Amino acid sequence: MAEKSIKLTGGRGWGVTRECSGCGRPETDCRCPQAPAESLPAHKQLARLRLEKRRGKPVTVAAGLVMSEAQLKALLKELKARCGAGGTLKDGELEIQGDQRETLRALFEGKGFRVKGG
Repeated sequence: MAEKSIKLTGGRGWGVTRECSGCGRPETDCRCPQAPAESLPAHKQLARLRLEKRRGKPVTVAAGLVMSEAQLKALLKELKARCGAGGTLKDGELEIQGDQRETLRALFEGKGFRVKGG
């Protein structure tokens, strides 16, 4: 069994270097853009609301939020529950079904965000 492991690792022993899934380099030499480690406080963020049409139906989009993906998912879950509508997270933007601009404006302002649009 030891001979097989030496052949697989190229004689480097048990140490295995991990490679980045994006660029294929070792993790220590990775040059991929990193996600922001921390989000900005709510009072320093500007939430931009806009209404779009998807297949003839209105969709409210909230963009411009600087948060981790986990924080965005938690916020999306809360917004969907408060609006009573479905929604999704696409490319860092929150999408809520229907014309929910006034509801989202009130919710964001209640959390301390600055809001533009809508």
